[in-house]
Amino acid sequence: MTTNASIPEKKSGFAAFVDRVDDGNIMRFAFGAMLAGTVCVLALDLNNLRNETGGLWPSSDPAVQISQPILPPAVETDGSASGSQDPRENVETNEAALKDAIRFELRPGGVLAATGSIDVGSSTRLAAELDARGEYVRTVALDSPGGSLEDAMAMARMIRERDLGTLVPDGALCASSCPLVLAGGTTRTVGEKAAVGLHQFYSGTANLPAPEQAMSDAQVTAARISRYLAEMGVEPAMWLHALDTPPRALYYLSPQEMAEYKLVTTTGPLAMR
Repeated sequence: MTTNASIPEKKSGFAAFVDRVDDGNIMRFAFGAMLAGTVCVLALDLNNLRNETGGLWPSSDPAVQISQPILPPAVETDGSASGSQDPRENVETNEAALKDAIRFELRPGGVLAATGSIDVGSSTRLAAELDARGEYVRTVALDSPGGSLEDAMAMARMIRERDLGTLVPDGALCASSCPLVLAGGTTRTVGEKAAVGLHQFYSGTANLPAPEQAMSDAQVTAARISRYLAEMGVEPAMWLHALDTPPRALYYLSPQEMAEYKLVTTTGPLAMR
């Protein structure tokens, strides 16, 4: 006599399909859907962004401008966007130094200090610096409000190819495109009193594309950055904070968030600048 307990439970077609799908694929699909949804919502607000900040899209000129002031406030916690900490009081670098084009200075201990805005040509100058003195460099210390997206990713890949570490020392700022450079380090460290912030990229040029082209460009840029972060071993979900933070503000990442997103590989006290 056969009891009900011995009869295999027959699952629905959908349940059987879910059982066969790898959990990682489910998470990747969920993230992709969330990313696409976020970009589409941003695109619906495109006309307002054009009026207020110049738009949300990469310029054909890679000199994407940084926001003003150098240290914008943390994004508000009024329900319209996620809130973040506000570590601006810890930043010690002179604002004028941050506005200048990025410059490189070799310091003791194999530290190459990179201070200033990432202008067009920054990656070329970094390549020249590493070609000339790269044998002495072990770590690139960042203090930058960001700038050119193309140069930031080129700098990061250069750092990764040369097996260098990156750090944001106590008292330093790494914002806008700068965290993409930070992601390039084989080891990545952020001081307890450093500020790391994200926001939307926007064009500082006068020739703005049509809204439909801007929407397409925004999605292409979001996809490029997501693939780049994954390539560097950083969770692409981190960039969602940039997508929903307007250029006039910054989403300052907490130490816990940087660890969760794998933006940092080491934690704990950091040596003085």
